[in-house]
Amino acid sequence: MDINVELIIVAKLIVSFLLGAFIGFDRERHGRDAGIRTYAAVCIGATLFTAIANHLVSDVAAVSRVIANIVTGVGFLGAGIIYRNSSAGTSHGLTTAATVWCTAAVGVAVGLNMFIIAIVGAVALYFLLSLHHQHWYVKWKQKMLHKHGESN
Repeated sequence: MDINVELIIVAKLIVSFLLGAFIGFDRERHGRDAGIRTYAAVCIGATLFTAIANHLVSDVAAVSRVIANIVTGVGFLGAGIIYRNSSAGTSHGLTTAATVWCTAAVGVAVGLNMFIIAIVGAVALYFLLSLHHQHWYVKWKQKMLHKHGESN
């Protein structure tokens, strides 16, 4: 691997770090366990695996197998994030698990040179993660819950 290819992969890793950290920023700001470090690490790892596989093999099937294993591996990580409180009948960590999984997809997009898709994906994830801090969303959700409570 020549230095130019390595520098391109390093640039992808920097982009991936920035996008992953951006996604995790809202979680970090509000004291969640998974924050900037978790989201950035998942994004960087997905980018690194994808970029190296994409560079080393010209076989599209081999690269798709690497991506499939990223999806599976991060899904397993997400399963570990989810906490079920059987006595209260509640689950915690579903949003974190889902957005960590999606952050891996952002990393894969960066690894495959799909920068616009990665940026739009990161912005969409940040928006989703910040929704519960938006006044209009909280009011709408309370209204929906109230409406649902009346129908039972």
